Amino acid sequence: MSSKASAPGLFDGTILRRAAIDAFYKLDPRRLARNPVIFVTEIVSAVVTILFIRDLVAKDGDALFSGQIAAWLWFTVLFANFAEAVAEGRGKAQADALRRTRSDAEAKRVRGGATETISALDLKIGDVVLVEAGDLVPGDGEVIEGVASVNESAITGESAPVIREAGGDRSAVTGGTSVLSDWIKVKITAAPGSTFIDRMIALVEGAERQKTPNELALSILLSGLTIIFLIVCVTLWPLADYSGTRLSLTVLAALLVCLIPTTIGGLLSAIGIAGMDRLIRFNVIATSGRAVEAAGDVDTLLLDKTGTITFGNRMADEFIAVGGVGEHELAEATLLASLADETPEGRSIVALALRRYGLTAPEVGSDLRVVPFTAHTRMSGVDLPGRALRKGAVDAILAQSETCSLREAPADARMSGGGAEILERAGHARLAAPEDFSRAVERISRAGGTPLAVSENGRLLGVVHLKDIVKPDIKARFAALRAMGIKTVMVTGDNPITAAAIASEAGVDDFIAQATPEDKLTYIRREQQGGRLIAMCGDGTNDAPALAQADVGVAMQTGTQAAREAGNMVDLDSDPTKLIEIVAIGKQLLMTRGSLTTFSIANDVAKYFAIIPALFVIAYPELGALNVMKLASPQSAILSAVVFNALIIIALIPLALKGVAYRPVGAAALLRRNLLIYGLGGVVIPFIGIKIIDLIVTALHLV
Repeated sequence: MSSKASAPGLFDGTILRRAAIDAFYKLDPRRLARNPVIFVTEIVSAVVTILFIRDLVAKDGDALFSGQIAAWLWFTVLFANFAEAVAEGRGKAQADALRRTRSDAEAKRVRGGATETISALDLKIGDVVLVEAGDLVPGDGEVIEGVASVNESAITGESAPVIREAGGDRSAVTGGTSVLSDWIKVKITAAPGSTFIDRMIALVEGAERQKTPNELALSILLSGLTIIFLIVCVTLWPLADYSGTRLSLTVLAALLVCLIPTTIGGLLSAIGIAGMDRLIRFNVIATSGRAVEAAGDVDTLLLDKTGTITFGNRMADEFIAVGGVGEHELAEATLLASLADETPEGRSIVALALRRYGLTAPEVGSDLRVVPFTAHTRMSGVDLPGRALRKGAVDAILAQSETCSLREAPADARMSGGGAEILERAGHARLAAPEDFSRAVERISRAGGTPLAVSENGRLLGVVHLKDIVKPDIKARFAALRAMGIKTVMVTGDNPITAAAIASEAGVDDFIAQATPEDKLTYIRREQQGGRLIAMCGDGTNDAPALAQADVGVAMQTGTQAAREAGNMVDLDSDPTKLIEIVAIGKQLLMTRGSLTTFSIANDVAKYFAIIPALFVIAYPELGALNVMKLASPQSAILSAVVFNALIIIALIPLALKGVAYRPVGAAALLRRNLLIYGLGGVVIPFIGIKIIDLIVTALHLV
């Protein structure tokens, strides 16, 4: 199944029907007041409607003209509302799909060692529930015991199951997902009605979306232009009287609507909501349009290593035999010693032995005694007749071995967290570790991996190399971010040597080793003080402060609830390189708004020079040179302009919803393209459109 959410079509029938109804609800002046341009248009429409009724009652010959103007003005307002309603409707369609993932499931609440079955709606924060194979997770929570395979396709759209277990950064579970195998105990962290799905539903509906700073700035610009053209139209009235030109209030009202930036005013909200909707189609939930906008200008991306750049659990990469032992013999012994190890690392060792050496998992018989892994011994293994197999931390294996000590370990070979230092921790053992064993441990540690020792009856057989597995194709994706001008920085609590190895393999530009939550915050604030916009990707509780401080905080859905609540975006696919799509959508949103604003302003200027000469050509014959379209009459010019003004909004709705195609070009090239395509188009198209409509109006004798 594709990881992208299924998105409704641009002209989905259900969405269009809902939007058509919502367009009328949006006529409420209290709602339209948030869009000054369309609010003014509604007021003008109401005034012209009153004038039409007056002319109709008085049987004035201008009733047909004022009636047509009123109809087209209301049409303009309704289609501006319709554009916004279509954008919102696409989000509501996604919300409906999410709503279907909720279920009034039953929950097995654990109390006093016993379980009782209750409705999931009766759960409270702090309740502990048992979720077994085949059960739905009844609510958002944290795994406090057990490990299970969980199907999250209802939330992420991804068919591959994920592992959820107690502790670490993969303990969060979401209500509505299902357990496929094993069992987990979950502590409920969200009350019914405030779960992750409920919050996503509220977010994607977008009805209460706050305007971003750019939108507010643009609204101020549009309001300023509206005031300017209002002054122009008011000034034209005495000028017309002085020149002997008759301009009715209907004509001036219609002229005002034609000149104010109704095109971008009608599409502004739709552009912002459509930007958030495009994120949803990439399985990213944005909590605000501000975050989407900020993504378009991100300079630096911080990524937590574990669970973000890497898969989160260290996995077996190779078996290194020592002391003349064969690799196949080491693999067989390691497989047996790992039978009791249910950790992700232990399961990866079994998988590597089965896959690479063609071994088969032995059946556990009565002659086999399993030695489980404990935090105290830090090893696991099995006891067979005549064989005691152990696998675990190097110093733990050396300490229990009767044949190993460190008298021959190199005294000057020290490094933090690995190599000789690991070996020296077992100094109370009695004999020296083999030289090839020491070299293998040192090599693994210098590469940033974790060495595990394997022994049989106290004799060292070899070393298992556990390493952080970098997610596939992530290096190429980081290269793409670099091409977009975004610096990638990995933050990790690992020592510098381990961090450097992972950073090199992943292809990030820089790294911060042994990073604390305070270190991440300090870095982000320092960069922000330098005027840069910072994005942060993380999944752990220790990432929450940085996610909250960053301009764009992208929390992995697989992470902890603290991380998800701190970020202003949630990536349902838990793919850190998704920022490429997030940045592209942010830039596309900004480009779309800029392009349509350029078109709208050029369009208004063109309409001014197209209409004014036709209105005053009789009083001032010299203006005939500017009346290049040779419009039939002043009334025809006004009606044609009003019709064009309404139709151009309809024509631009698909572009506003789909967005202008993003290409990674410089600001100068982008400005030239905007002026050439949208600026020039905004000047030329009104002349052509108004002339065509004028010919139709004249032919039909509508004025």
